[in-house]
Amino acid sequence: MSETLTTRKALGRLLTIPSVRQGLWLTLVLAFLGTALNVAIPIIVQQTVDNEIVAAGGPDISGTLTQGVIAMVFMVAAGFARRYSTLRLQATAARGLSDLRIEVFGHLHRMSALHVQSERRGSLVARVTSDIYRIQEFMGWGGMGMVIGISQLTLTVIAMLVYQWQLALLVVAGVTAYGAALFWFQKILGRAHDRVRERVSDSMSALGESITGLPVVRAYGAEVITSRRVRAAVDRQFDAEFRTYTLGSALFSSAEIFAGSLTAGVIGIGVLLGTDNGVTTGTLLAFIFLVNLLVQPVQTLVETLDSAQAAASGMRRVIGVLDTPVDLADPLNGRSLPDRQLDVAVSGLRFRYPTGGDVLDDVEVEIPPGSRVAVVGETGSGKTTFAKLVVRLLDATEGSIRIGGVPVDQVSFASLRARVAYVPQEGFLFDTTVADNVRYGRPSVDDAGIAMAFADLGLTQWVDSLPVRLATEVGERGSQLSAGERQLVALTRAWLSQPDLLVLDEATSAVDPALEVSLRRAIDRLIAGRTSITIAHRLSTAEASDFVLVFDDGRLVERGNHADLLALGGVYAGLHRDWAAGTALA
Repeated sequence: MSETLTTRKALGRLLTIPSVRQGLWLTLVLAFLGTALNVAIPIIVQQTVDNEIVAAGGPDISGTLTQGVIAMVFMVAAGFARRYSTLRLQATAARGLSDLRIEVFGHLHRMSALHVQSERRGSLVARVTSDIYRIQEFMGWGGMGMVIGISQLTLTVIAMLVYQWQLALLVVAGVTAYGAALFWFQKILGRAHDRVRERVSDSMSALGESITGLPVVRAYGAEVITSRRVRAAVDRQFDAEFRTYTLGSALFSSAEIFAGSLTAGVIGIGVLLGTDNGVTTGTLLAFIFLVNLLVQPVQTLVETLDSAQAAASGMRRVIGVLDTPVDLADPLNGRSLPDRQLDVAVSGLRFRYPTGGDVLDDVEVEIPPGSRVAVVGETGSGKTTFAKLVVRLLDATEGSIRIGGVPVDQVSFASLRARVAYVPQEGFLFDTTVADNVRYGRPSVDDAGIAMAFADLGLTQWVDSLPVRLATEVGERGSQLSAGERQLVALTRAWLSQPDLLVLDEATSAVDPALEVSLRRAIDRLIAGRTSITIAHRLSTAEASDFVLVFDDGRLVERGNHADLLALGGVYAGLHRDWAAGTALA
């Protein structure tokens, strides 16, 4: 839908931002005042020439000086008004676009994990960086140029009509023809800028993936093919940008030709009309000044048009995010979870991804409060999707999930996130310290509380082994820590939030043996005394659970404790047999 927005409508959406509208009228009044004072100067020139310099009685030096002082005052006042209005608009642009960036960022956070994962990371980053930067660049410079240009065009044409309507018609006809050509050309330029924004997203995605996947690239000796892929993306961006700049340069050059032709036409027609038609020396001189005042905003508008198209292209992409319906909305008048141990009741649960068939089909299960549940199944059986539905990172296609007797889609996010914690298989860490990463679990806690949390999980020895303990920087995505160490931080973060329901995508399968014992003990302490659902990659977790849920091809096919399921000789028994054989071989 956003791709069909015209440049005017796309940029018009900027006026819906409260911080952009605030004080805008004063800014526009100042810009208009500065323009009006500028347009008045050619009138003063005409009066000075006709009435003071070439008057019948000879030049009037006193009157000329008086008119010169008035013109100087007008010029200073016009410069001040326009400069101040520009500064105000730049400040407004900075505030407004900061608000827009935060709004886009917040909207992305309200989208489901499914939607965000379906977008390329580089493309999403471009929405809140380069796209909005283009808009801010236009508002801070091009926007005021358009305001001043349009007002100067209007006032200049009015002044021309008052002075000499024949010459004014010539100028208006020329400007109208040139404006029509610009209107046609701006559509071509708009499509070119859209392609540039797409190519920027492509190159950012290619670069981001190449940097993130550097270990894989080196492991497989794929430096050459990766460099070619990045080079191709960058070259496509360059080609799109070069074509756009070429079009913009051609447009700007046309303004120079238009300005010269229009000035020459005015002088020629003015001389032909002569004084018999009211074209005095002062009038012709004033008209030449007015033509310059008319050409100047046309040139500015031509130059601004390129910036406006880039901004509109960026705004269309931003609107594409903002206009995407929030598929995981915080419910109005959302309910709070009851103040007790939480149970989970799943009824008729069905889920399908937009591009495929059912991932889960008719799942029915009740998880009593305080129970320790393991979820097992082969890869692609639907167990991770089940976990994400329970914590409402996704919404079910059909059926219901109740936590503590309350439908999960009716629970306010504040209550859900405070009482229910989800620890994914790969604990994501931000590029800050260990302490700050743990603090996401409870922002108000101090370092002493964080140290106590590690102690509660038996991880003090590991913290003491870090270079600067809690102040150790973890690097981007936790790159300075091992997979197991990242998971220890993620588990401590969950512990600090003190959830009543914990959903854990167990992460011991890729952990080195030295940390596995610490990680296992931390998990045991974390889930003790609370309702827990653990996606078990190692079936030793299932052995220690109260009961096991077995998924196969999107269906819950078995449930029961470890011993009963082994005796049943079904899917679970086969999974356990394969796992035990693999463990023995290891």
